[in-house]
Amino acid sequence: MTIVGLDDTDSRERGMCTTYVAARVAERLRRDGADGTRLLLVRLNPAVEYKTRGNAALAIHTDCDPDRAFEVAREHLETLAETTDERTNPGLVVADVDLGGSDGADAIPDDVATFARRAIREELALTEATDLLERRGYRAWGAGNGRGRIGALAAVGAWRALEEWTYEYISYREPDRWGTPREVDSESVFAAADRGYPEVWDTVDRAENETVCVPHTPGPILHGIRGDDPEAVRAVAERIASEPVASSQLFVTNQGTDVHLQDGAIGAVRDGQAYRLEGRVATEPETRRGGHVFFELAPPNGADKAAVDGEDDPTADRLECAAFEPTKRFRDRVRALRPGDRLTVCGEVSRGTLKLEKFAVRDLVTTERVTPTCPDCARRMESAGRNQGYRCRECGTSAPGKEAVPLERELEEGWYEVPPCARRHIAKPLVRGGFDAPTHPER
Repeated sequence: MTIVGLDDTDSRERGMCTTYVAARVAERLRRDGADGTRLLLVRLNPAVEYKTRGNAALAIHTDCDPDRAFEVAREHLETLAETTDERTNPGLVVADVDLGGSDGADAIPDDVATFARRAIREELALTEATDLLERRGYRAWGAGNGRGRIGALAAVGAWRALEEWTYEYISYREPDRWGTPREVDSESVFAAADRGYPEVWDTVDRAENETVCVPHTPGPILHGIRGDDPEAVRAVAERIASEPVASSQLFVTNQGTDVHLQDGAIGAVRDGQAYRLEGRVATEPETRRGGHVFFELAPPNGADKAAVDGEDDPTADRLECAAFEPTKRFRDRVRALRPGDRLTVCGEVSRGTLKLEKFAVRDLVTTERVTPTCPDCARRMESAGRNQGYRCRECGTSAPGKEAVPLERELEEGWYEVPPCARRHIAKPLVRGGFDAPTHPER
């Protein structure tokens, strides 16, 4: 089996899309007589600084001769990649592997699969890719600084590295329409989304009235439909009324799987990686300029009493968590948190702040501690001095400390997520299921 890995052909400003390049290469190989062509769309670490929006690498599985596959792929990369953008540095890797298992996954070496897993969760140096390419003897090519070889090699190893896959059916525009406003009937998108849900997800955002599947960049994609079933995503795409579709391609992908998340501990996280962490809310959520909402998370078994009592514990590790303005209504879920709530949080860490993608409420604080009320005159008591409790100035009655009163909560236990309009490609929507607590999906 021949595996062709491609990466880094697009530009934030000028457009293009590596999925389109891969689809064109696969089409050419089929015309040359290749059979059984499968395309993988592999989302890599979303926290990598130099990525484009989706950080996707592509792999083509084919029975084409590897030399011919390399020739065709290089020709298309040289023609289509937006190398006039200095940040675009395309890469190509072609591996010729003996067919192992029925799908060829066993033929992919351990070190290449490990490299792919790391590329989804870490930021790798180009030298790591070039050293591995030399050891394995794979054909490789790059333009500019050749950084795209990292993603291309990761795409080669992905089929063995990953176990969970979903699908995306991408429809492409006619080339003379690229860079012009897309003509897509919004009502047909919402109607198709309703028919496909829940097998097909993140097609629209109903609360924001946004067609999430239709991009805003100047590239070749008309719309991309994601879901758990290949026929279901195709059916939704075909129900959408739009400008003419030049071509379409089904991709097998790791989108919507949360494979970028790694278990970690507060105090041991690193910038540029994404985590699943346990903790307790340590501070009241604060809305700052721009509408961004922040709070601090403490370890689950540390500083709990300090958090609930509103006292500071300078020895506790704290991690700032944020729900940024583009997450829209998700911020209201974050604002509803209280110090002492026990959570599982998921997201990327950047500059010491975890950017929330979803969180699970494990345990809610149901009481709050307040200054006691005098039982005789119903006035609030005042502090009697350090460690001396509270006293009513009028009646002389006293209380040993704050009293607990019931607290009504807007949240329930379970998982909450950002809306479809703000979801990362690789993040798992709650509607897909498989979570360890009740879910509150966003549509």
